[in-house]
Formats: sequence, structure tokens, C-alpha cells
Amino acid sequence: MSQWSQVQQLEIKFLEQVDQFYDDNFPMEIRHLLAQWIESQDWEAASNNEAMATILLQNLLIQVDEQLDRVSQEKNLLLIHNLKRIRKLLQGKYHGNPMHIAVIISNCLREERRILAAASMPVQGPLEKSLQNSVVSERQRNVEHKVSAIKNSAQMTDQDVKYLEDLQEEFDFRYKTIQSLEQSDKNSALIKQEMLALQAMLNTLDYKRKEVLSKIGRVIHEIDMLMSNMLTEELLDWKRRQQIACIGGPLHGGLDQLQNCFTLLAESLFQVRRQLEKLDELLTRLTYDGDPIPVQRPQLLEKVNFLLYNLFRNSFVVERQPCMPTHPQRPMVLKTLIQFTVKLRLLIKLPELNYQIRVKATIDNNRRFVLCGTHVKAMNMDESANGSLSVEFRHLQPKEMKSSAGSKGNEGPHMVTEELHSISFETQVCLYGLTINLETSSLPVVMISNVSQLPNAWASIIWYNLSTNDPQNLSFFNNPPAATLSQLLEVLSWQFSSYVGRGLNSEQLNMLAEKLMGQQVSYNDYQLSWAKFCKEHLPGKSFTFWVWLEAILDLIKKHILPLWIDGYVMGFVSKEKERILLKDKTPGTFLLRFSESNLGGITFTWVDQLESGDVTFHSVEPYNKGRLSALPFADILRDYKVIMADNVPENPLKYLYPDIPKDKAFGKHYSCQPNEVSKPSDGGGKGYVPSVFIPVSKILNDSTDPPSPSDLLPMSPSVYAVLREHLSPTVIETAVCCKLFHG
Repeated sequence: MSQWSQVQQLEIKFLEQVDQFYDDNFPMEIRHLLAQWIESQDWEAASNNEAMATILLQNLLIQVDEQLDRVSQEKNLLLIHNLKRIRKLLQGKYHGNPMHIAVIISNCLREERRILAAASMPVQGPLEKSLQNSVVSERQRNVEHKVSAIKNSAQMTDQDVKYLEDLQEEFDFRYKTIQSLEQSDKNSALIKQEMLALQAMLNTLDYKRKEVLSKIGRVIHEIDMLMSNMLTEELLDWKRRQQIACIGGPLHGGLDQLQNCFTLLAESLFQVRRQLEKLDELLTRLTYDGDPIPVQRPQLLEKVNFLLYNLFRNSFVVERQPCMPTHPQRPMVLKTLIQFTVKLRLLIKLPELNYQIRVKATIDNNRRFVLCGTHVKAMNMDESANGSLSVEFRHLQPKEMKSSAGSKGNEGPHMVTEELHSISFETQVCLYGLTINLETSSLPVVMISNVSQLPNAWASIIWYNLSTNDPQNLSFFNNPPAATLSQLLEVLSWQFSSYVGRGLNSEQLNMLAEKLMGQQVSYNDYQLSWAKFCKEHLPGKSFTFWVWLEAILDLIKKHILPLWIDGYVMGFVSKEKERILLKDKTPGTFLLRFSESNLGGITFTWVDQLESGDVTFHSVEPYNKGRLSALPFADILRDYKVIMADNVPENPLKYLYPDIPKDKAFGKHYSCQPNEVSKPSDGGGKGYVPSVFIPVSKILNDSTDPPSPSDLLPMSPSVYAVLREHLSPTVIETAVCCKLFHG
């Protein structure tokens, strides 16, 4: 089943998450129509290779053309129209930057895998629960309701101001009419009666002025209260959700809803401002003793301007944090002289501001780094699929200043990756006589000069965003706080779900907890130090916990990803636990686990039964990325042979734990079918016998030591058959012993 087919079977709450990251940058129609083709391409590799990305973009457009031909024959007018529009959009948007669409599609596929992994996990962790609690959802609904009510109140006040204006015009006309009469006519009874009517009208005007000012005051107060409480909390919650999403957590939504609220409030405040201007205009035409306008209007206008200033300042946000396109799963880690992207949005979407706001990007003021590339751009509504007022910087590069380069050699490796920096942005809004200076900053970033520093830099990003919601604590690592182990384990599971498509279950997390703190302590409220996570070596090892875990992530990503996604790699299980699991199983049952003593290693252990009836266990020397580059791991499991003393080689691996036939589990991942044994003359070109790698181990019956390490012997099945015809098993065994790999 294709990945897209699995996505379509998700519950609605997960489908809503999928819907959030498909837009005009990569339309969902294309994802749906070209599902299998899209999933068969290596978009991640293309995101770092312009030539490959160019070819993939061309092939994508060809695929769209083929779909157009098909729907044209079916005379599906709506789909024809949409596909033509999408083709034109893709060609125009990515013709000059094909790597950008490769990054986008790669990210979309990765997010789908993460959501599929999250949907398969039965229990939410404490962090995810806190982000999705009912109190937050209820507050979101309350904010939207109150904003809508405020907008309606401002519009109703507009009608009151219009009534007041009409009333004053009538009063002005009637008053001027009387003033134009001769003095003798003013003393008539009719005129005196008219003067009484004018006085009554003036009293009504006074009452209406006070009423309008009171209503304006209430609208301003409601906006003030909403901004000070619920809206501020909503914005802070969104920023916290963004932090969590950056370190692999659930996708953060809600920015469009916030934009709607901010925009409606800004429109309401500008509407109130116009109402106050209209009152000032009415004041110049008519005033009197006790007139409330000159007393109340200046205070109300000052309050409106103050709220507008605060609303605009809070509306300037970093929509997408700094990230190198080459490492989309590692945002906020920036390498010197490598481009990164960052996107900003103004949550107040007013047409008058389109292309009128120029944003300048700078790096923090320690003068150690500068930004190269286009660092001033105008915000517009054309580049975003939802028409938001935003700007995306795509060609910024951090550069280290020469004056500080000499001091870098005195810094330890941890000092480099624990030093936090900030990318700052500033602009100015000029609108309706107001000039507002806006500033915002990215979350703290870590600068590296070499890719080898990336794992520890990423650990710093994880620890910071897990431990604090302070967006600008650049001195955080001067005294980093401890983290709750239960929350850290949840974040570690996210590293696997976001990076390699499948999170960790409770048993796997328990093993990691034991690795971090030992078996004795309950870890629900256990506090883990930063040093123990990333700086102190594991007991008896030459590496830290995080380096060990990062090496496993790299191993999965590059060598055993399909097996991991299928759930066939138990991975995190101790030697003691694996023996408990296997001891009562059928001989030949095996499981796959990650090595605890070798970085980036995977091994398998199987259970066997001796003639005496005793149970024995065998584990091969861990396979690392070097050996897995020579032969796919699934093929190793298929072809693995063991030579027992005085016996011919046989494959001891029969059932994947608990009882899955090996070929049923791994058959679809074999690179080819096992080669049939043939005579030397049957195969090979130019007289050569075709060779294959066969992993072989030797086990001595009388040995209590761990089995000899496995090796990949370049021996074809046909050659092996000939050897068996001419050599005894003992001679073959001796030859194998001489060839075993002991590195």
C-alpha cells in the first residue's frame, strides 16, 4: 500500500494535520494524482543536488502533462482547469530554483510519515497532551467569538455616528435658518417654539455624543482586555507549539486563525479611529458648554493608538524558523557560508500594506558573525498560498568575521555548539498617519563551521526548546536546567518519527530510560541533567548517550529505513531482556537490536537448543554502516550462514520474534531472489563465475565464548557447490576461520 493510501485512511484529526502543509507550493491534487510516482523518487537527495532536482522537476511537469491528456479525454473540465493552473504555477515558481520544490516535497513526505507514525502510537506523551488540551481549544473558540462580537460592536457604533452626523446636520440647518431671519421675525411665537425644539434637539445631540463616546470606550476596553489576556496567551501558545514542532513534535497550526483575529481587531481599531476623527469634525462645526467630545476624545484616541502600536508589534512573527534546506529536520542549526531560509509574517493582513513594508535581517550584535546575501526584502501577499502578508528570505548566509576566527581554536567542541545566536528582523509600518517600528527575532540558533558539529548542535536545540519557552535566552547554556525524563523521552521518540518515519514504543523508551539513569529509579518525575544527556560518557564507553543515539538514527536513515518503518527492528533492547524474550521461543527465532558498545551498529541474536535440551543464544558482531554499504541488511538476513563444527553451513534464522517467518517479514526488502547453485560454466561473462557476498559465521560446539564475528565472503553459490564436491567440511571450516573479520 502506498504511503498516500495509508494517509487517506487516517482519522479526521490526523487528516487535518496533513491538510495544513499542502498549499500552492505543492498542491494536494498533484500529490494525489501522482502518488506512486512521487513516492518512488529520491526528493531528499535532489534537495542537495541541483542537476538531479532539475531533472525531477522536468519529469514532474511531464507527469502533469500526461495527467492533463488523460483528463482531457475524460472531458473533466474542472480538473483540466486546475491542472493547467497548477502546471503554470509549478513552472513559474520553481524554474529558477528546482531544489526548492525538492525540499518542499521531501518535507511533505517526511511529515506524512511522522503523522502516520503518531497515529500508530497508542499513547500521547505529556508534551503533546499539554498542547492539545481542552482548555486551549475552548480559549481559541472564545477569542474568535469575542473578536467577532467586537467587530459587530464597532460596525453598530458606525451607525450611531452616522445618526449623530445626520442629527447635527439637521440641527445646523434649522439653527442657521433662524439666524438668517430678521430680528422682528425672531420674536414671533412660531420662532420661539422653534427655538425650544432646537434646544431639545441640542439636548438629544449631547445625549447621543455621550452615548457614542461611551460605546467607543466600551469597544476600546473590550479590545484592550482581549489583547491583554486571551489573545496574548493564544500567541504565546502558538509560539510554544512552534518550538515543539521544530524539535520533531506535532505540526503547529492556528496561525491563520490568529491572523484572522489580529486583522479583525486592527480593522476595528482603525474603524474606531475614523469614528473619533468624525467626532472631531463634528466638534469643529458645533460645540457647547459641557460638550463631552473635547474632554473624552483625546484620551480615547491615545488609547486606540496605543493598542494599534501593541497589536502591530505582536503581529510581526517568524512563521518558519531559520533552516538549511540541506538539513530540513534540523532547523536552527546554521553552517557558516551555507544558505538558509526563514519566513516572516505580519498577522495584520491589510491590502494597503502590500509591498509597502521592507524587512531587514541582521544577526545578533556580538560582531562575530554577519549575514551575506539578500537581507532586505518587501513583504507581499503574492508568494503565500493563503494570501498572507509575508516575506521569505532564501539566500542568507552566516559568515564568521576574520577578527574572531583566530580565537575559535581555543574553544572546546561543546562551547561551539552551546553558543546561542539570534537572527533579528526589523521594519517600519506607515499607515493612516501612524508610524510603527517593528522588531522580532528567531528562536536561538547554533552556528557550526563543520558538519561534524551538527549532532551536538542539534542536541543543544532540542534541550533549549524542551526546557524553556523563553524565545531569547541566549545565555541559557551558562547554567542549563535539568529536563524531566518523561518529556525528554517523548522528544526522543519524535526524533525517530520525524527523521526515520516511526516513533518509539513504551518498551523501547524504557530501555533508553535505563540507559540514561540505571534500572533502579522510577523516571516519571526524574530530572536529567544536560551533562548526562550530551557531555558525559556512558559508563565504560568512549561516547555520550546522544552521540550513540544519533549514530543509530543515521544508521536507520541510510541503511535499514524500510525495515524500521515496518516495525521489524526491535532495536532498543538490552542483552538481558533479549534473552528473556527468546528463551521460550522456537529454535531459530531471532530479533534485531542496536549495539550498545559500537556506534551505529546493529546485530541479531537467535535462540538455539543443544542436544542436551539446554537453550543457547548466539549474537553476531554488529554490522556498521561500512559493512552495510556492501550488502543490504535484508539480504544479510536471507543469506546468513553458520558453520558448526564438522557441519556444512546453514541459515539459523527462521522466525523473526515473536513468530513471523523470516521471508514473510523481509521478503519484499530482498534486493533479488537467492541465486540458484549452478556449475561454474553456467554463469558469468568472459569465462568468469558471477560472485555474491555470503555472510558466514563459525560457532564451536565446545566454546562458551561469544560466537566469532560474521564476515562477508566473496563466494558465489556455484563456487561453494564445487568446493563441497572436492573439499571436506573441516577444510572449508579452516579456510573460513582464516578469513574471518576481526576489525
